[in-house]
Amino acid sequence: MSGRVTVVTGGSRGIGAAICRRLAADGSDVVVGYRRDRDAAERVADDVRAAGRQALAAAADVTDEAQVAALLEAADGLGALTGLVTCAGAAMAVGRLETLPVDGIRADLDVNLLGTLLPIRAAIPRLRATGGAIVTISSGAATLGSPGEFVHYAAAKAAVDALTVGLSKELAADGIRINAVAPGLVETDFHLDPGRPARIAPTVPMQRAGEPEEIAAAVAWLLSSDASYVTGAVLRVAGGR
Repeated sequence: MSGRVTVVTGGSRGIGAAICRRLAADGSDVVVGYRRDRDAAERVADDVRAAGRQALAAAADVTDEAQVAALLEAADGLGALTGLVTCAGAAMAVGRLETLPVDGIRADLDVNLLGTLLPIRAAIPRLRATGGAIVTISSGAATLGSPGEFVHYAAAKAAVDALTVGLSKELAADGIRINAVAPGLVETDFHLDPGRPARIAPTVPMQRAGEPEEIAAAVAWLLSSDASYVTGAVLRVAGGR
């Protein structure tokens, strides 16, 4: 990935942070997108620099068109954009659908779907110029449905899969590849209940939660030239679940 510049939304923690570090190890300069925790984003950016690559921590609410535009303009300072990973996501409204507040449902739908669509939309002209690639972060929930937990989140991630497949056909002639990685249960602070990974792990055929680095490896491959004939794929990294 030498000479490449990649924007990672949601790059300050969990899977996003692991993606930033893996891309840097593979030779890409990285823009660490974050919403609130500047200190965490700067720590990730420091790790990227320690790997010998350029890094920039840039704040942006991915549901806000103007802030997304500013994020990509900031990325221009590192060079021509070659990659985008849409990792910003949340599932803050948890429980049976009938009990969830509409505002919480709307917020989760916005960040998981609109927050994927807007960065892609803004990045297309830049990626067209470089023949770049996009990886969306979906979820195993898109096909499992997550009953009793967050069916609205699962629905948003299913929409991300549909967006990925549709855009792969729309953007192929522009030389832009787009694929999705669908993580299963992963050991991160994404979970409101810290005990959830251990509780759910026995339902996973591999009998464990995944590690963020295992998701990052899949993302790095899809962005690399080794995946040059891969577009429109949804790569499930979920331990068999």
